[in-house]
Amino acid sequence: MKIIDLSVTISEEIKEPLPTTIIYEDHKEGAKKMGGKLFEGLTDVFIEDNGPAGELLTVTSHCGTHVDAPYHYFPTCEGKPSRTIDQMPLDWFFHDGVVLDFTDKPDGYMFEPEDLIEKLAAINYTLKPFDIVLIRCDADKRIHNDDFVRIHVGASAKATHWLIDQGIKVMGTDGWGWDIPLHIQAEDYRNNPRQGIIWQAHYVGIEKEYCQIEKLANLEALPPFGFKVACFPAKIKGASAGWTRAVAIIE
Repeated sequence: MKIIDLSVTISEEIKEPLPTTIIYEDHKEGAKKMGGKLFEGLTDVFIEDNGPAGELLTVTSHCGTHVDAPYHYFPTCEGKPSRTIDQMPLDWFFHDGVVLDFTDKPDGYMFEPEDLIEKLAAINYTLKPFDIVLIRCDADKRIHNDDFVRIHVGASAKATHWLIDQGIKVMGTDGWGWDIPLHIQAEDYRNNPRQGIIWQAHYVGIEKEYCQIEKLANLEALPPFGFKVACFPAKIKGASAGWTRAVAIIE
């Protein structure tokens, strides 16, 4: 069995609008601070003054590789309260994976159902319910660049509907987001203000329940199909998303 890491490293170096901060506490500091809290004020009892190391993170639930829950998209889904990440069925997150290669498309390209059909035909694969569909554009290779949020391909509302209609419950991308880049959405709206421009793929979640994985990595290391994806989200109470250590498993 071969396991391939599909996750980015949570770090302060990722260039995104809501950055992460990490305060590192080494073993010497841990002896004085964390050690004192854990051991009733005892700070001089550790071997060579090396206590427990630790880190304090300030993060959003959407930092790093993460799974968006239906609650992220809208308060309701299919006419009912949207489910949060801790309410999602675990069996959604361990299924056969499929990689669709969009590295031939320019930064910011919005793919439609016709693109998905073409890509599936190119690898001679027919989707089945619960497949986990992964969109590759290699944006993860530029995750520390200032233009990271501007370079990924994104799904249209119609493409997202189409995937769900094939029985897909979980879909993902190695880009910053599932929709096209934010600046393109904003420009389109300014040029022609109307509903359906901003966050169009996400808002599919109003009508149909699904989850999406954002900021995947290393999709180039995978075959088009013939592997399992495990992407169980962290169980955060009432949350709109949960971090995942997504991996591919090849027997």
